[in-house]
Amino acid sequence: MLPEPISGHSLILLALIFFIISPSCSQSDPRQILLKFKTELAGSSTQVFSSWNENNPVCKFTGVVCDDKNSITEINLSKQGLVGTLDFASICSLESLEKISLRSNLLHGNISSHLSDCTNLQLLDLGDNFFAGKFPDISSLTQLQFLNLSLNGFSGPFPWNSLEKLTNLAYLSLGDNLFDRTPFPSEILKLEKLQTLYLTNSSIEGMIPEEIGNLVSLQTLELSFNYLVGAIPEGITKLTKLQVLELYDNELSGGFPVGFKNLVMLKELDVSNNSLDGDLSELRNLTRLVSLQLFENKFSGELPREFGEFKFLQQFSIYHNMFTGELPARIGSWADFQFIDVSENFLTGSIPPDMCKNGKIREILMLQNKFTGGLPEAYANCSSLIRLRVSNNSLSGRVPDGFWGLPNVRLIDLSLNQFEGPVTPNIGEAKSLAQLFIAYNRFSGELPEEISKVSSLVEMELMHNQFTGEIPSTIGDLKQLNSLYLEGNLFSGTIPESLGSCVSLYDLNLAGNSLSGQIPASLGSLRELNSLNLSDNKLSGIIPASLSSPRLSLIDLSNNMLSGRVPESLLSEASDSSFAGNPGLCADGSKGLQQCSPVPHSSGGLGVAKYCFIAGALVLVLSLACFVLVKSKQKDCESLINHRFPWDMKQFHIIDINEGEILRSLKQENLIGKGGSGNVYKVELACGKQFAVKHMWKSGISNDRKNHMSSTAMLPKRKTRWPEYEAEVATLSSIRHVNVVKLYCSITSEDSHLLVYEYMPKGSLWDQLHTYQKTEMDWNVRYEIAVGAAKGLEYLHHGCDRPVIHRDVKSSNILLDDEMKPKIADFGLAKIVQLNKVMDSTHIIAGTHGYIAPEYGYTLNVTEKSDIYSFGVVLMELVTGKKPVEPEFGENKDIVRWVNDQMRSNDNLIALVDPNISDDFKGFASNALTIAIRCTIRIPALRPSMRMVVQMLEQIEPRFPIDIVIENDINIVKN
Repeated sequence: MLPEPISGHSLILLALIFFIISPSCSQSDPRQILLKFKTELAGSSTQVFSSWNENNPVCKFTGVVCDDKNSITEINLSKQGLVGTLDFASICSLESLEKISLRSNLLHGNISSHLSDCTNLQLLDLGDNFFAGKFPDISSLTQLQFLNLSLNGFSGPFPWNSLEKLTNLAYLSLGDNLFDRTPFPSEILKLEKLQTLYLTNSSIEGMIPEEIGNLVSLQTLELSFNYLVGAIPEGITKLTKLQVLELYDNELSGGFPVGFKNLVMLKELDVSNNSLDGDLSELRNLTRLVSLQLFENKFSGELPREFGEFKFLQQFSIYHNMFTGELPARIGSWADFQFIDVSENFLTGSIPPDMCKNGKIREILMLQNKFTGGLPEAYANCSSLIRLRVSNNSLSGRVPDGFWGLPNVRLIDLSLNQFEGPVTPNIGEAKSLAQLFIAYNRFSGELPEEISKVSSLVEMELMHNQFTGEIPSTIGDLKQLNSLYLEGNLFSGTIPESLGSCVSLYDLNLAGNSLSGQIPASLGSLRELNSLNLSDNKLSGIIPASLSSPRLSLIDLSNNMLSGRVPESLLSEASDSSFAGNPGLCADGSKGLQQCSPVPHSSGGLGVAKYCFIAGALVLVLSLACFVLVKSKQKDCESLINHRFPWDMKQFHIIDINEGEILRSLKQENLIGKGGSGNVYKVELACGKQFAVKHMWKSGISNDRKNHMSSTAMLPKRKTRWPEYEAEVATLSSIRHVNVVKLYCSITSEDSHLLVYEYMPKGSLWDQLHTYQKTEMDWNVRYEIAVGAAKGLEYLHHGCDRPVIHRDVKSSNILLDDEMKPKIADFGLAKIVQLNKVMDSTHIIAGTHGYIAPEYGYTLNVTEKSDIYSFGVVLMELVTGKKPVEPEFGENKDIVRWVNDQMRSNDNLIALVDPNISDDFKGFASNALTIAIRCTIRIPALRPSMRMVVQMLEQIEPRFPIDIVIENDINIVKN
């Protein structure tokens, strides 16, 4: 019997049932899944997703790879500037997906547990992003061969147990996150297919287990920046395929285990900054080494002579150990040798002659040893050399002439040896030289005039040699010079007047020479001058009144032939011996000086009457002069306001102000701050609006002229460049951000500049933390300041057309408004990144002591990471309440060293929190300290970006009652 025909109603019902039980097209359609993924990253570059549209097949989407069945097997969008969060629930519905690579983007947020649905994944690369929170269990991803989560903000415990089932893993990289501290995970020791293991900065503690030898396929093992203790295990000698072994910055002890010589494939070995000891005999057969880093340990004995035959060696650093004997004569003569640092040992013998044989060496650092002989003649042609430091040895002889003129050398340090002979005129060809340290030698002859052509010079230390003749008269051409030390030589003649043109000069010491003549008045125009020592010379005449202008913290003019009255303003800054040994000097009886004689007068009534008449006449004349001067000033002011003088106002925000009203307010009673680049005044207009006005003088204007010029009547002289002013205007005029101070306008003349800012009534963060103006701030207030300042810096680094590097981030440059909202200020040192490099050719160490990143000291490179270090210091100030430099920290220590030392001794962050922060919030504050420690990591590359810093700060937002507990074993990134 035939079945009954299905009615139309039945067909509709069946279709409806089929539609309900079938997966929706949006769930199964790869195109819709990928377009949804694109939507989630709406803030990303549109160029990346230009091919992701309805018209293209999905296999033609940029970064999408398909198999021969047109099933999606790979999404590769590394380094594409992606911004946003990930929805693994949709991505993992692509059943054929085997590879996800999103490395080096700007992705953030948590990773959802839906990641475990990607069961066919073989590769997952999420490294170098801003993901945060706990990482989920991934034990279901049993096909995984490659896992990279490094350089993110993951925190809490890592699910180590989930690795047990991932037996196919060949590449595992979890480093540079904020995971909880843990012993070496035993689960990793079962992953016998591992070729790369990167756990640097992963909070691993305890000993490296012997079972590490089970991982016989390992080619790269990196366990640096952790809390590892004990000896390097013997099991590591079984890893005969190792090419890279990095264990630096731990607390390892003992020597290289017997059998370490089996690791003959090693190319890079770094065990620096531990407490390892013994000799290096186990390394003599490692002939493939390219980089050997053993510095800051306790190694001893002689260096194996086989090191001289290592034909691939390019980098060799063993400083701060106890090595003895000679360097192998042929070391560095084979490969493209680039770098050697053997400083602070007990090495003897001569400097190897052929380290520049292939013309690639950049740095030779051999200070504080017992080397003898001279500088090898071959180095006179070493044009690749950037830094040479051989100070504090027993080197002697004449420096090869060509050496002085090396074109790329930035630092020459020959101090504390027995070198002799002249500095030759070809030093003028050393166009990159920034630091010249040749003190405490036997150099002689005249200092060549050509040294004035080295415009990049920042520091010169030539003291205690046998230089003769005059100081070059053109020395004023060195506009970048910060410090000049010529004491203890045989210089004669007068002090060059041109020294007053060294506008950056901070320290000047010419003591112990045979200089004569008068002290140049031009020295008073050095606004940055802090220390002046002209003692033990043959100087005569009066002390110029202009010397009162610089803010000197040290002045020593003793043992000369000076005469006359000491300017009263110098007496308050001077010590009791500052003017000793000058019989002709007098004062008001202070500082051990004789009382100045009164005006002499003759005997008799007629004489007295005569002088009384003269005095009266003088009073009358002065009174008339003052009257005329006041009237003149008033006229000048009126003329200025009527725009007769060439003031030029440029507005950067729409604002209704009159420059005349601004100018009239620049009075002493309105002064609210002084800085290296000018005075700052509070200006309140008749309409009630308040502004802060920075008044910047042209460098080099004499103080006498300033004192006799009205701030409202300055005449133009000539066109000049003002780098600080230009930097500040160029930076601030285009910036629009709530956490960056607003520059309303500039008012300029040829002699000075006025910058008109919004007024910040609460002063600076420094004021609120460290001065008599400070107020009680609980953590919730400090936290908001930290986040606001971080967002301001994030905007500068990431939000501008070209990244702006502030270079002087500190608490005194973070200003606060009425509501304690922070704004980044003072951009006088700012630099704008251009063409993937920093505009910085001056080699000046910019910034403020206590905030300066350590890399300034040895590279002088300026990057965003330097700002991040300085912000980390500010964050430490906010948490601890302490200044960046305090006597309690100990000699040569700052807050960064102090915090890290305290953590090593008691491992308790909460103990470091400012007692003024209430107990309810101390846990949150100590969370911030972990971020500060990460910002101040010694290695710049390991510091987070400001974008990541903002994200981490937002994740520790304080709530009440407190719901975050900080344990004593909180994750700390060691410095």
